[in-house]
Amino acid sequence: MELILIPIITAVLAAWAGKWSRWISLAGSLVTGFSLLYFFLNFNPSGGVQWQWDKAWFSSAIHFHTGIDGISMILLLLTNILAPLILLSAFNRKEDMPLLFALIIGMQGALNGVFVARDGLMFYIFWELALIPIYFIAGLWGEGDRFKTTLRFFIYTFIGSLAMLASLIYLFSKTPDASSFSYESLVAVKLSVKEAFWVGLGLLLAFAVKIPLMPFHGWQPSTYTEAPAAGTMLLSGIMLKMGLYGLLRWFMPMVPEALPVFVPVIVATGITGVIYGALIAIKQNDMKRIVAYSSLSHVGLIAAGIAVAGETGVQGGLLQMFSHGVNAVGLFLAVDIIERRNQTRLLDNLGGMAGQSRAFAVFFLVIVLGATAVPFTNGFPGELLLLKSVFGYHQVWGILGGITIMLCAVYMLRMYQFSMFGEAKGTSFPSLQWHEWIALTGIVLLILLFGLFPQKLMDISAPAVKNLLLLIQNTKEVIS
Repeated sequence: MELILIPIITAVLAAWAGKWSRWISLAGSLVTGFSLLYFFLNFNPSGGVQWQWDKAWFSSAIHFHTGIDGISMILLLLTNILAPLILLSAFNRKEDMPLLFALIIGMQGALNGVFVARDGLMFYIFWELALIPIYFIAGLWGEGDRFKTTLRFFIYTFIGSLAMLASLIYLFSKTPDASSFSYESLVAVKLSVKEAFWVGLGLLLAFAVKIPLMPFHGWQPSTYTEAPAAGTMLLSGIMLKMGLYGLLRWFMPMVPEALPVFVPVIVATGITGVIYGALIAIKQNDMKRIVAYSSLSHVGLIAAGIAVAGETGVQGGLLQMFSHGVNAVGLFLAVDIIERRNQTRLLDNLGGMAGQSRAFAVFFLVIVLGATAVPFTNGFPGELLLLKSVFGYHQVWGILGGITIMLCAVYMLRMYQFSMFGEAKGTSFPSLQWHEWIALTGIVLLILLFGLFPQKLMDISAPAVKNLLLLIQNTKEVIS
């Protein structure tokens, strides 16, 4: 409960704190992080779901039920490590924006709620709550045609959410005496293949939009590009992981009867997104759009690896979810730093910044290498496991998925070369500010730490992954 209540209470305080809002929000985010640190240090990966809090809400069927297992812990670590760094990145705004900082910290609480929910209706409520802050962040502080872009994003996600709610209600109606939205009760429901198909379609629509999978990606490039930097970091670094988490935690265990139908579709759309996103990224001149399409490419591979439902793919997916979140936030932070100093993020108008700031050039290079999955950076282990999993499922899809490594190197190194080297085209590059030093240092340390020691994360999630896959497999065997 602390992981939800502390950020939400802080958000209320920050909204009325004026010039102190940024500091109050940062303090609340850090306190939430230290609360998670307590859970992490006392967490037993083999202990199942721990620190469960279960209270009836407004009926005996609807409970405020939360808990943490190894899968949740990975996403909670990602959320509560990145949230303070995202808040720090917004410190470069000279004007006081209490509402912006309140929305960021409030979204941290909603995201934590998504990852600890053990009740279907609670999961849906926090899923929707996480949409509200990013809607206002993008709509109020975005650029370009932000209202049209934000409205399209809202419509996409809201339609998906309604489909998910309909599926959850149907599953609830199939529980004994329609008595419980609890995760265990919903998973225990046995459906016919036809029922599972329609229920799964509703769940998958919500998750496919949020990931996003093709062809539900139409909202992503423009939203990522026109949202303010903090909003883009929240979207790419953490929020899209809600869709991947939902795919693993809710979709696959609840409709195992229909997985033979859905898995080929998810793998195909995921790998298609890998190629499509990478090819479009290569042609972009706007650095933000390059990173946006890069994100589409990377998450397609994660979704495909998870859908195969093998331990290698799921573990690789969780590892890559964490790594992609770190790398995406780092890339968008670097682009924001460049844009603020040069008043542009177009590659044609940039160059020579490595000679103006060697420290930033080194930070940016490490982030680019992590995103490119260079060995001994955080992007490499997860991507290798995902490719192994997809290749084992189907060699052609595995080979096509592997193209992402080559194409990613092309557009990432092109972006770095055009912005960092050559003739200086912009004004002088002011020194990094203290909060930028902290944020960039934190990102780089995470890239190197989990590039060298990825097993530390995998050990956390391994027992929970095995239990989840066993649950899916047992259900398949009962049906067959």
